[in-house]
Amino acid sequence: MRVLTLNPGSSSVKVSLVADGTAVGWAAWDLTDPAVVGHAVRRWSDVDAVAVRFVHGGTQKAPARVDDVLLANLERLTSLAPNHQPLSLSVTREVRRLLPDVPVVACFDTAFHARMPEAAARYPLPRAWTAQNRLRRYGFHGLSCQYALRRTGELLGRTPDELQLVCAHVGAGVSVTAIRDGHGVDTSMGFTPLEGAMMATRSGSIDPGLLLHVMQTAPMSPAEMADALFHRSGLAGMSGTNGDLRRVLAAAARGEQNAEVALDVYRHRLCREIGAAAMSLSRLDAVVFTGGVAEHQPGLITSVIDGLGVLGLRAGQVPHTETDRVVTAPDSPVPALIVLPREDLELARGAEEVLARVSVR
Repeated sequence: MRVLTLNPGSSSVKVSLVADGTAVGWAAWDLTDPAVVGHAVRRWSDVDAVAVRFVHGGTQKAPARVDDVLLANLERLTSLAPNHQPLSLSVTREVRRLLPDVPVVACFDTAFHARMPEAAARYPLPRAWTAQNRLRRYGFHGLSCQYALRRTGELLGRTPDELQLVCAHVGAGVSVTAIRDGHGVDTSMGFTPLEGAMMATRSGSIDPGLLLHVMQTAPMSPAEMADALFHRSGLAGMSGTNGDLRRVLAAAARGEQNAEVALDVYRHRLCREIGAAAMSLSRLDAVVFTGGVAEHQPGLITSVIDGLGVLGLRAGQVPHTETDRVVTAPDSPVPALIVLPREDLELARGAEEVLARVSVR
């Protein structure tokens, strides 16, 4: 089966053609180009299906074929993932317009976490607020975690469902997930992709009392607060850069104190989330790092591993190679791995599963 996969990010869309489980073509386009979907369709029009990544699927527990009802439900989730959901919706609508006879499948980052135990999924809020089970922790980066789990099983010679892992997706967005029995059982991101570790432009978890204090002393609207937390915090807010880790590292190398402190906080918050996630497992088989930062900044990953000695990790030499690899010392009792992100393969797998279900009926 030939599946065209579309993965909208905050500024670009990654496109891949996957034929029978193998990527045979890849491209990325800037989302400021209104014809981006047209470019992809013209390059790869001979496809059996199109798969689109959605950050938030709400109550969706598995990939689903797109129809008008599903799109309307996903539209309602826009405020919970404002950096990505609108882009996925617009990409999906354009694909349906350009390829009306090709099935389109939506794949959801939240689905990987849909079986989280209630103790991990529930917020300690008034019962009247949570009775409908909508104000809960959903979790994100599920497609990335799913691929990292499969690939780690291959690298360690283990069945994925038997592994107990901590998976850190470290990119512009950062999340940490405890994986057991083939799915997420706890994760750092919650109701929105704002909770948890510090990120490029997002704050991660902040004391809600601090936010209430700021809103009372420097009056601002909810929209202004959301803009500050999603777009003007994290590495960007602390360092005075745009949040791109390469710029922050360069500023720190020049001796800029704000950048140095930002990196210290970034590492500390990531180590803290990894430690917390490990407590949701009965044992720790491995820690896996994936995402763009893990792929392109292995030195930073080494510095994080150096802070995880309490979990039995000892960093080894980390060559900057374009391969999946173990990055701990040979005598480390727990391995850590860098797995290159391949959400396109999970998107294609999801589309194949949906269409297989349809053909069986």
